[in-house]
Amino acid sequence: MNFLSDVFSINSAVVAGELVIGGCKSTSLAKEFGTPLFVIDEGDFKSRINGWKNALDKNFGSSAGQVYYASKSFLSVEVAKWISDAGIGIDVCTGGELAVALAAKFPADRIEVHGNNKSEAEIAKAISVGVAKIVIDSMQEIERVNRLAKASGKVQKVLLRITPGVEAHTHEAISTAHEDVKFGFSIASGSAWKAISEVEAAANLSLEGLHCHIGSQIFENEGFILATSRLIELAAKFRDQFKRELSELDVGGGYGIAYVDGEITFDPDEAMSALADLVKSQCAKHSINVPMISIEPGRAISGPTTTTLYEVGTTKDVVLDGGKTRRYIAVDGGMSDNVRPALYGAEYSAILANRTSTIAPVDSRLVGKHCESGDIIIREIGLPADIAPGDLIAIPATGAYGRSMASNYNHMLKPAVIAVANGSARVILRREIEADLLALDVVEAPRTIN
Repeated sequence: MNFLSDVFSINSAVVAGELVIGGCKSTSLAKEFGTPLFVIDEGDFKSRINGWKNALDKNFGSSAGQVYYASKSFLSVEVAKWISDAGIGIDVCTGGELAVALAAKFPADRIEVHGNNKSEAEIAKAISVGVAKIVIDSMQEIERVNRLAKASGKVQKVLLRITPGVEAHTHEAISTAHEDVKFGFSIASGSAWKAISEVEAAANLSLEGLHCHIGSQIFENEGFILATSRLIELAAKFRDQFKRELSELDVGGGYGIAYVDGEITFDPDEAMSALADLVKSQCAKHSINVPMISIEPGRAISGPTTTTLYEVGTTKDVVLDGGKTRRYIAVDGGMSDNVRPALYGAEYSAILANRTSTIAPVDSRLVGKHCESGDIIIREIGLPADIAPGDLIAIPATGAYGRSMASNYNHMLKPAVIAVANGSARVILRREIEADLLALDVVEAPRTIN
């Protein structure tokens, strides 16, 4: 038995030359469920939930707030049940995500609602079911949430999303806390303080605390430290002005994971230990009590747990300038089930999953089947020269933003998601069929619209 690098889930191993996940052989999974296929290591997923929950509780004790799983990374009814059973919260940012959580009978008082442009229908639904918090993101939203809470005869607990002016070292498309961004209220411009004042004056809103999220796929603590310091400074200013202390700081998520060898995955205990030291020292500096500290890991929980299995369809050699040859290996998925390489330039690793090859690797490019030259999953990788049609390729760490950002581009069918544990496998999201693609087509007579 050969154990794999840290980019694979904890219950993955190579056994007799074949990738085995949760006790299930890759060839058996592909035969039973087809490819492309998202394979979740259920035990790994649940252990990562507990890892973050235990780390928060250990390092903050009575000041530990809630771990809110960022559902945008990946959500299904079954996954929501795992999260509920673990006793943590869930963060939703659309009515659709809220609907999935409610379908799983997720406790509403552990749901946090995000989004920079929540509709009135989404806000009204959140209030009516009794969500824990709504994270307010704009001045117009203050009026909307207050008005809709009044109409429901409720006082809604809210957080304010603050932009602390931190440049996280990550891709611009997933960096969210510098000034020129669509999210939140800026400390530097004064809009944060204006929002605080308006919420305090709103009769049907209860400002519980402040929130920030500096971005995603972050590997260093400096950005988190600076952002949290600025939140605490703002909380101290609030105390001085309004003569009460805020009860919660939600410092978001964005903890990075390993996608290729040599990268690291944030250790929950190390991350929470550093955060606790900072929070306690900064609160002491400003003479305020340590508030409840909440976090929102999504990718850090879901990402490492899932492996995508593809079947090779074609291979071809392309001669480059200078006479160098590159092997193109095309699989039966691509940018419709993993858009991150095309969108962010994200990097992944891959292995031959169904057998061991003793043939030397060649310079390869792993590509999908879409009618786009940019449909590249891995731009450069060494893979065995004898990879041929019918072989299986496994790409680890696809649990975050693979299935959740999947599309029907080229009218591709979205893959199934299966959960594996102790040699058993079960479907938790079925594979789409062609009837699903056709179900939205409508033939109707024209109507006059005035």
